Amino acid sequence: MDSKQSKNESSEIAGRIYDVSDYKREDTLSSGLARTHEQVSDTYAEGEIKAVVDDVKGRDIELAKERSEEEK
Repeated sequence: MDSKQSKNESSEIAGRIYDVSDYKREDTLSSGLARTHEQVSDTYAEGEIKAVVDDVKGRDIELAKERSEEEK
């Protein structure tokens, strides 16, 4: 494989984005994209550590996170 072909393949991989079908594929790239998508999705659903709500008057209101019994 010459360097030009290798460079083209690298560009194809770098430009690849997540697709729902990645969960069913067995290649390393697809499984990595599916796993990363799952992690981002979980983090987004869970929220931030220091989540705030923007008040109408421009003030940030910190959201109190209740601790579970296991965390106490």
